Amino acid sequence: MASVASIRSQTVRTGAGLIALGIVQFSAAMAVVQYGYPGYSDAANYISDLGNTATSPWHVVFNVSIVVLGILAFAGILLAWEGFPAGGSRPAGLILLLLASLGAIFVGLFPENVNPTVHGIASLTVFGPGGVALLVLAAGMRPRTNWHWFRWLSVTLGLIDLVSLAYYVPTQSTNTTWDPGFVERLIVFPILIWGLLAAAQIARHPRPNRLAIPVPT
Repeated sequence: MASVASIRSQTVRTGAGLIALGIVQFSAAMAVVQYGYPGYSDAANYISDLGNTATSPWHVVFNVSIVVLGILAFAGILLAWEGFPAGGSRPAGLILLLLASLGAIFVGLFPENVNPTVHGIASLTVFGPGGVALLVLAAGMRPRTNWHWFRWLSVTLGLIDLVSLAYYVPTQSTNTTWDPGFVERLIVFPILIWGLLAAAQIARHPRPNRLAIPVPT
């Protein structure tokens, strides 16, 4: 009979797998839908244009994919909870990621041309909480733990997200953003990259080790 510890470790690994699966399938869907979208530009077009029901030929693929991303990420975070960096920052950071996952679901359910208001709020729910979560969780990636190598990468990705968001929000509403699609990708891609790397880290070390304390000899 499997021990409680092994069952918990397997649950955490399953959660990591769901997170990775969600990100990979969404990334693939973006590439496929973009390929079928005449004249689409990474620099000029928003990511959400791929889900526009009036202009994107394969909008169903994109919208279903981002809903699936949100569902898998939400379930994966809950299952892999114990695999994330331990400490007081974990609950706050993961709650923010759960909120971002819900935002992704609503982005797909309400495409930009169907309900712009709900779509915009949902997008910001992904962008803002997702970026802040990376900074919050970095606080738990302490030296002499399995996560120490990831700390400054997490901070860097979080700052790229939030700095880009700070530029994006006040400019995109007046359509004066320089290469709005490029700027939006600087917001979204750091979260996706972080999620994929974090899932790999959790799969390798399903339960974070405690701080190593030297034993007197």
